[in-house]
Amino acid sequence: MKNLVMRLWRDEAGFVVSTELILIATILVIGVITGLVTIRDAVVTELADVADAISEVNQSYVWGGITAHCATTSGSTFVDQTDFCETPGGGRSGDQDPAAGAQCVDICLGVGTLGSEDD
Repeated sequence: MKNLVMRLWRDEAGFVVSTELILIATILVIGVITGLVTIRDAVVTELADVADAISEVNQSYVWGGITAHCATTSGSTFVDQTDFCETPGGGRSGDQDPAAGAQCVDICLGVGTLGSEDD
């Protein structure tokens, strides 16, 4: 029994191979994490571009009235007002500027909110 334990204690076969595999696996995991972060950033940027394009859509419409021989229809108008977080004139001046952060989200917490003792 003592001979078997001593032989197992001195056996180093496979030690170098397992150490190399751990090193390679660690490098691969770090590379995969870096790649996933890059993909995440690209997707977020594209979604921000889509949100910016949707926020710049002007929903106004106008059509004039029609007068014929014995009938008349009146026209209609709708003017799209700027939202609370849009800047007049469009563009990236303020509301959709990535460097300025999200400015269209207002979170207000005050006295008397849910969960307070005043309810």
